[in-house]
Formats: sequence, C-alpha cells, structure tokens
Amino acid sequence: MLGCMEGCCRIGYDNISNTGPRFGVRHLQCVLVFLGLAVAYSLRVNLSVAIVAMTDKNATNPDFPEFDWDQTVKSYLLSSFFWGYVVTQVPGGYLSALIGAKYILFFSVLICSCLALLTPYFALTGGWQWVVALRCIQGLCQGVIFPSTHTFISKWSPAEERGQLVGYCYSGSQFGTVIMLSVSGYIASSSLGWPSIFYISGIVGILWSLAWVYFSESTPAEHAGITVSERRYIETSAQQRRPSDAGREEPRPRLRTPWLRILSSPPFLALVLAHCANNLGFWTLLTEIPTFMKSVLGMDIKHNGPLSALPYLTMVLLTCFFIWLSEQLKRRQNPISLNFSRKFFNSLGMWLPMLALLGLGFITARDGDFKLAIALLTLAVGTNAASYLGFHVNHIDLSPNFAGTLMGITNCAANVMSILAPLIVGVIVTDETNPAQWRLVFYLTAFVYFLGNLIFIVFGRINVQPWNNSSSRQARSSASSEPLEAERAPLINS
Repeated sequence: MLGCMEGCCRIGYDNISNTGPRFGVRHLQCVLVFLGLAVAYSLRVNLSVAIVAMTDKNATNPDFPEFDWDQTVKSYLLSSFFWGYVVTQVPGGYLSALIGAKYILFFSVLICSCLALLTPYFALTGGWQWVVALRCIQGLCQGVIFPSTHTFISKWSPAEERGQLVGYCYSGSQFGTVIMLSVSGYIASSSLGWPSIFYISGIVGILWSLAWVYFSESTPAEHAGITVSERRYIETSAQQRRPSDAGREEPRPRLRTPWLRILSSPPFLALVLAHCANNLGFWTLLTEIPTFMKSVLGMDIKHNGPLSALPYLTMVLLTCFFIWLSEQLKRRQNPISLNFSRKFFNSLGMWLPMLALLGLGFITARDGDFKLAIALLTLAVGTNAASYLGFHVNHIDLSPNFAGTLMGITNCAANVMSILAPLIVGVIVTDETNPAQWRLVFYLTAFVYFLGNLIFIVFGRINVQPWNNSSSRQARSSASSEPLEAERAPLINS
C-alpha cells in the first residue's frame, strides 16, 4: 500500500522544494485515514456477518448462545445503524470545520469501538431492543466520519494529488469490508465464538484511535514533524493561503457557513444529484443482487464470505488502477484538464455499472451462466471505484473551506436514497422469481446512473466557488481572487 501510494503520488516535479518530500507527512496522514475507514466499516458490517451465527449456532460454534430473532427483528437490527447515521452528517461537517477533524474522528471511532465491545453484553442482557439502541448510537458516531474525512483531506491534499489521496483514503472502507467478510466466518467458528467478532473489531478500533491521536493533526500547520517545503507545497497548492503567507503563522478569521448560497449553487446541486444517483444504484446492487441470484438464478452467494467479498476486493484493486490511469493521463505531452479528468472518471464510475446492470437484465436461469452473472456484479460494484476521482472529490474542488459541510449535506441526502433503494425494489418486485420484474429494476437503476452522471457532466464544475469565503472576508478575497486564479491555472491543467 505504501509503495503503491508513493509511486502514484509522484507527479513529475523534480524540484523537491516545490513539492515537499515525495513520501511525506501528508502520505502518513493518508495511510492513517485509510486504516481508520477500514476500521469504521468493519465496525459497521460486523453485525451483518455475526447475526448469522447469533441466530443459528449450528452454523458455527454451538457452544455460544443463540437468539430467536425473526426476519422483522433482523431488519430492525441491520437498519438501525442508518437511523443514527443520517442524523449527524451535516453536524459532522460543520463541527469538523469549526474545531478540526482530528478529534471528531478520534472520538467517533473510539466511542463506536467501545460500543462494539459491549454488543454481546447488550444482546444477552437486554435482547434485540438494546442492540438496536446501541447500533443507532454507533450510527450517530459514524455519521460524522465521511464529512470529517473530507474536511481533513481538504487541509492536507495539494490540488495535484487531491484525486489520488481521496481515492486511497476512501478505498479503506472497502478494504475493511473485505477483511470483515473474509475472516468473520472463521472467527465465529473458532473457540472464541461469535462474540469475538465484536471484541476483535472493537479492540482494533481502540488501537487505531490511539495511533490517530498521536500521529495526526487537523492541518499541516499544527503538525510538528512536517518540513517547511512540504507545508508550503500543501498550503499554496490547496489554496488555503496565498503563497506569500505560506509558512507564516497568522490567526485566520473564523469562516461563517453560507448555507443559502451553498444550497442554491448549481454546481453543488449537480453534485448532490450525482451522489444520490450513485448511492441509489450502489445500494440497490449490494442489497438486492443476492436475492436476484437466489430467486432467479437459483444461486445463493450471500453466505459465501470470500465470494461476497469479491466485489469489494475488486473495488480496492481498481481504485489503485484508476489512480494510476489518472497519473498517466496527466503525464502525457498534452495532459488532460482537471475538469475533463473529474467527469471522465465519474463517467467510468457510473456508466460502466450502468452497462453491467443492463447485461444482468438479460441473464435468466435458462442461461445457466452463473459465472457471467457474478462477473457482471463484480464489474458493476468494482468499477464504481472510479467515482472516487469524480464526484467524490468534487466537494473539495468547489470549496476547500467547507468540504466537510458539503460532504455532510450530500452524504445525508445520498443515504436517504440508500434507505429508499430496497423499498423501491419491494414495490416493483412482487414475485422474486419473475425475471421480467427484476429486469425493470435493473433498467430503472441503470437510468438513474445515466441521468446522475449526465447532470454532473453538464452542470458540474471544478473551480472554487465564490461562497468558499465568508462574507467577512469577501472584500479581501475579491482583491486577491485574480492572483489566486492565476496561480492556480497551471495546477489545474497539470
């Protein structure tokens, strides 16, 4: 991971004073975020994989208690995390911008990890109702993670490396899912039983929290180990300060969030719609495809851990590939612009899954081609990784100062779509064995992918928006906007 990241972050500059170390403190922060998101997602999905052993002790280690939970109770348990998750998205972005992302991320993962340790006790003592309450609180804790991560990356990522660092950081979420799906069955079958799934993930989360609070800082200016050249490179390139101010301490006025201007900004609204379309398609795939394969194709892959993890593993690997591809496109004799890069990779991340969905619509049990169905599912999920270099990083493009707040708003709206996705499928699919009804689901989801990316292509922008600066600084920012844009121009097209 470190070697791959170091190679991908080399952007063709020879003068180290202009770029800082090729592997510096900013990359260490990226590794920590990658591991943090891996831990966060393992804490998120641990119940999804443990609930099989908790409700069927004969499937794993019979020496541990079994719970008689019906499908309705299981639905409450698995969805309760998102009840809290949606609530803290916008506050998470606002607080991380106000007090810094370091401690927001620290406390969110630490509290969530401690609650994971308590999950077996809650289940045995208070039943499923206590577990629902615990999962809801865990969701409240994790709701701040993505917005805070965006705030953190906006402070640490130079413009030239922004897509790469965002891609590497967020691929940690899929890496954590791969690990949890792959090893949970073995853990539950061991002498430690299903409670160890929660204990191990909780302990790992606490260890990460300690490492995070020791090695990370919210901004380059606060980090004692960063070199002057690397700090100057980050701050000038990311437009957090003017080059003449980089490396010089001065108090910065607190920025006031321009809520009305954000919510009425066409580029931001295009970003919201793209994020919503992506989540609707992504979660339709992840939640409903196993049912389709079981009911229509007669194949149940849901309880096959390694096979269920294959799309996530593919997504991690393709993230590295797409980052490498973006670097090659920038190093050409005529490098592509940042605007083209964002929209090109977003198109790969949304329109390739669209084509895979259209292909799935034509597969029936008569075909008997289960391998093709799995390949298309893996393609649909894996190629979505390209969107990390598309809409996912566009929050920071539009407003480095309010990137976390923007992510909080879009992720809140997008997770509402995640909740609606299975409900929409339930309305359309009244007979799970009917291929024609599933085909309608695939066509509808493909259309959503198509429309969401089309809106992003037409209305999406990569330039910093005027409302990035608070009203108290507009006079100063107006005076300096032309020099800033002039300094930024070569970076955009590098």
